[in-house]
Amino acid sequence: MTERELARRVRHRLAALRQAEEVSGNMAATCRYYSISRQCSYTRRRRYEAEGLDGLKNCSSAPLYALSETAVRMTVMTDGTT
Repeated sequence: MTERELARRVRHRLAALRQAEEVSGNMAATCRYYSISRQCSYTRRRRYEAEGLDGLKNCSSAPLYALSETAVRMTVMTDGTT
């Protein structure tokens, strides 16, 4: 993603937050208009309040940790379905 596309997404997300806070005062209606979930909008608002514009950039959706291959095998073996 280019820097220009990233800036456009940040502006779009900021516009949605401002719409909800300043114009409509209704997060649910704003989310329907922008086709985003309320959970997503509240997460973005929380990140924006904590980090500013950097909080509106794309973040990794990867888990913070992952089970090791050994742990997965042990789970399958103790499950009793194999």
